[in-house]
Formats: sequence, structure tokens, C-alpha cells
Amino acid sequence: MVFSSHIFIFYFLPTVLALYYACPPRWRQLLIAVVSYVFYGWANPWFVFLMLFSTIVDYACGQLIVGRWRLPLFAADAPAGPGLPSARQRKLAVIASITTNLALLGCFKYLPFVQTNVNYFLELFGHNALRVYQIVLPVGISFYTFQSMSYSIDLYRGDAQPARDFLDFACYVALFPQLVAGPIVRYRDLAEQLISRSHTVEKFSRGILFFALGMAKKILLANPMGQVADAAFAAGGLAWYQAWLGVLAYAFQIYFDFSGYSDMAIGLGQMLGFEFKRNFNLPYISQSITEFWRRWHISLSTWLRDYLYIPLGGNRRGARRTYANLAIVMLLGGLWHGAQWTFVIWGAVHGALLALERWNGKRPLYQALPQPLCIAATFILVLITWVFFRAESFPGAVHYLGAMFGLQDAGPAGSLVSAVLCEPQYLLVFGLCALIHLFRLDTWDIAQNLRPIKLGLAGAALTCSVAIMFTQAYNPFLYFRF
Repeated sequence: MVFSSHIFIFYFLPTVLALYYACPPRWRQLLIAVVSYVFYGWANPWFVFLMLFSTIVDYACGQLIVGRWRLPLFAADAPAGPGLPSARQRKLAVIASITTNLALLGCFKYLPFVQTNVNYFLELFGHNALRVYQIVLPVGISFYTFQSMSYSIDLYRGDAQPARDFLDFACYVALFPQLVAGPIVRYRDLAEQLISRSHTVEKFSRGILFFALGMAKKILLANPMGQVADAAFAAGGLAWYQAWLGVLAYAFQIYFDFSGYSDMAIGLGQMLGFEFKRNFNLPYISQSITEFWRRWHISLSTWLRDYLYIPLGGNRRGARRTYANLAIVMLLGGLWHGAQWTFVIWGAVHGALLALERWNGKRPLYQALPQPLCIAATFILVLITWVFFRAESFPGAVHYLGAMFGLQDAGPAGSLVSAVLCEPQYLLVFGLCALIHLFRLDTWDIAQNLRPIKLGLAGAALTCSVAIMFTQAYNPFLYFRF
């Protein structure tokens, strides 16, 4: 189910809110868990069992880690600490959690990718190719496996308290506002809220504002920019300025699409009494790639930092190891987004840029430029890397980059793309996207000081978005595919 759909807005959400505030507080946890499973299984009910399996495994591993359950096999071992089971049981449990979640990701997301690459080498050396199995990717599996796995790791490290019961943990994993496209929420940040959370008119109103502005980002900005980007990347040939406008449209599309989803998730959470952390902070005004990753998809970048970069050694083992750690983290971060070499290359380029800035004292090589030029230079680098993220293949990315730098012939397709780029409605959206960044307008900042006029404007934006939503034939969130 998609937030920007009439089924969600007119049926699912009002029903959930009515049931939630009508039922006694002791039943609300169960209600959230049930409606979250309904939400997730709306398109394909079988995927519910996969998420339930991951939830059961990580809950059981958590029970073993904290010693609520003990394995007879390790009964004779010395305890790892007061009230804790043996170190071997704890280690086995956390390894089981990590292995299970990564196996699920590997099977459903990366198996066809591995098979295709194995076949390439088999055919290269004259062997018969293996059958490539096409597996349907469960929506949101990249998000909820990371989220569920972090619970076991935090328990093992002593950074979180165990869930009161299975219902609390199931509610945490399946929480529908952020289930299928983030932000990635850690259990330790929601533990107290799962037990007790506040419900106020102000929080609910702020939730409406977040949801309304997120919806406007998606429908009014991201979707039109997506049409421009699709036309540009599908064209056989482009003039250099058309190619730059095409990737600029994609940069706006992916930002307003994903940050719009995050805003809607935060707003829905607040309507139910939950507080989620900020996931975007105007990344296109960054003055370096390092700063960009502090502002873009914050929940993922901090997850990779805490559960991958720091365990690898971070920056504590010398410069060369730091550069290698950055490269590994960004390569895996790219692969997390999709089972294609274009995503790996996107991650590799960002890793190289981060390593270069680390070598230069966490500053870009163009640090001496005035602030506006630093922002412009960083944005140009981000645009170039977005080509790999958007292109269907590596040759397609190379061809598009060639067009951006005037190395390709525009051909007859250029005039067709110009017809799209020059439509007044798209030029207006380009201008709105630029102005939002120029004046640094972000939903999180707007929502901090609620006023009636803000709620009124948000209501108008939501009304306009819903009206236009019915005229758009295609509007899924981009990160559903990741």
C-alpha cells in the first residue's frame, strides 16, 4: 500500500486512527501490530510470513543474548556477567541474528545478481550457464532486516534493553509508518515510546503538517521531475544542457520523493504518539561530500557508521585503514540500494570522494572557494554520481555522462526531450525545487513552531496534492525498489 493513494488516505488511515483512539490504551499495541501487517501484506500477503519469520528469529536471539532463555548446551559455561548467560551463547545468538537477516537479503535481493555474474564467467570460459531464478523482491526488506538486526546487536553490546514481550518487538519491526521505506528506527529509540507515549493535540497537528508537506513534495514536485528525468534517461541522444537538466530533474525527484516519504512517516508516527528522528536535512546545500552524508538519508548513514564503519576500526587504525573502511562501507552501502553494478560504482565513487576529503582533513579540495561555489561544486559532484544511480546499466551511465560533457551526438531525440523540458509546468517545478533549497525550507524546521497559518497552508497543499494525485497514473515511491 502506498501513502499517496486514495485507499490509504480515504480508507486505511482514517480507519486506523479511529480504531486507535477508540480502543483502550492496553489494546493499542496489538492494534498497531495487526494493522501494520495488513498494510504490509496488502499487495502480497505471503511477504507477511517472511517479515514474521525475521521478527521471531531476532526476538528469540534477543532472549538468548540477555539470558531470558538459556540453551542447555551452554549451561555449564561461566556467565558473561551478572544475570547474563555464557559468552558463547550470547555470541552464537547474535551471529544467528546477523546471519539470518543477511541470508534473507541475499536470497531475495542478490541471488539473481550473483547467478548472472557467475554465468558471465562460466560462458567466458566455455561452460554452460546456470539457470537464473527471478525472485520477487519483498517491499521494504532492506529496511526491516537492518532495523530488526540492530536490536540483537544493541542487546549484545549492552546499548539497549530487551523488549517487554513479543508483541512490543513485533510492533516495533512492523510499525507501518516507516516499515517499507524508512527511516531506519532503532529499538533503543522507541523502547520507552512502545511502553508509554504522549498524545496531544499539538503533536497530532504537527503530524498532519508533516504528512501534508510530505505528500506535497511527492505529488507536486517529485512526480513531475520524475517525468522529466525518465524522458531524458530514455532518450537515445541528448545535447549537453539537456543531459544536465535531466540529471538535475532526477536529483530533485529522488530527494523530494524520499524526503517526502520520510516526512509522511514522521507525521504518521506523531499521529500515533511516536517520535522519529530526522532523516533529511537539505543535503543539496552541503559544502562537501562528507557533509552531504550527514544530511542525506541520515538513518542509513548512521546505521552504516555504527554497525559497519566503527566495527571495522573506523579511523582508529591509521590513514590507510580509514580509507579502506570508507571504501568498504560505501561499496556495501551502494549494494544495499540494489543488486546492480551501477549501484556498486555509485557507492565506490562516493567512497573515493569521502576518502579524498578525509586525506585533506575532512575538507574538499575546493575548500578555498567562497561558500556558494563550494555548495555548487559539491552539488555537481553529487549530480555526476546520480547518473550511475539512475542509469539502467553501466554502458548507459557512460553514454549519459558522455552527453553531459558534450561527447555524444544529440540526434533527433534531442528535439523530443526539449519539448518536455520546455513545458511551462516543468519549468515551474524546477524553479520551486531550486527556491526551496535557496531559502532552505525544510519540513522539519517549518513544523517546529506551529501556527494556524502554517496548518492552513499545509491543508491547502494536501488538498491540492490529493486532487492532482488522481490525475497521475504512476506515483510509487522510488525507495520501494530498494
